[in-house]
Amino acid sequence: MNPTLILASTSPYKQGLLQRLGLPFQSADPAVVETARPGEAPPALAERLAEAKAQAVAERHPGAWVIGADQVPELDGRSLGKPGDQSRARAQLQAARGRALQFHTAVCLIRRAPIESTAAPDRALSSATETVWIAHHCDHTVARFRALSDAEIERYLDREPAYDCAGGFKCEGLGIALFDAIDSQDPTGLIGLPLIGLSALLRRAGFAIP
Repeated sequence: MNPTLILASTSPYKQGLLQRLGLPFQSADPAVVETARPGEAPPALAERLAEAKAQAVAERHPGAWVIGADQVPELDGRSLGKPGDQSRARAQLQAARGRALQFHTAVCLIRRAPIESTAAPDRALSSATETVWIAHHCDHTVARFRALSDAEIERYLDREPAYDCAGGFKCEGLGIALFDAIDSQDPTGLIGLPLIGLSALLRRAGFAIP
C-alpha cells in the first residue's frame, strides 16, 4: 500500500508538476500567511514558508508525507511578492526589465508519525508520542529579462494578468516571451515546484521514483 502523499497547495501549476512524478497524491490548502519577517533574506523566507505550509497540513494529517513549497523572487536583495493587482505587477516588471532576477524556490517534505522513520531526514523532532521527519531543498534560478518597453509590459498584462504569481508573470505561459535567458539547474523550479530536488527528497523517504 502506498503511503499517503499530500501537496500543501491548491495551485494548479504545482499540482500539474507533481503529477509528472506518477505518484498518487492529495492536495490541501495550508492557509499560511506569506509575510516576510524584518530583515529576512529571500532564500530564508522561501525555506521558512515552505516548511510552515508543510507543517500546517501535516498537523492535520499525522502519518502522511506532506510537501510544502514556496517561491521568492529577489531584486537588489529585496523579496518580491505576488503583485495582487495590475498596478503592482506593472511596477514589478518595470523594475525587472533589462535585469536579472533571482528566484529562490524551496520545497520541504515532512511526516509526523508515531513511529520513527528509517529514512534520513535533514532533522527530526521527537516527542513522547511522535517523530517529525523534515527535509529541505532549495532551487536557485536566474531569469534575465529583456529590456521591455512600457507598451510590451501593458500588452503582456492585458493578455496574461499573472497577479497571483511571484514576479508578476507566468513562465509556463506567455511570460516566457519576457526573457532573454533563464539560467537554472532545474527548469521546473521557476514554475514553483523543483522536481529534481523533490524527487531526491521523496527517494530518501522511501518512495519509488525512477
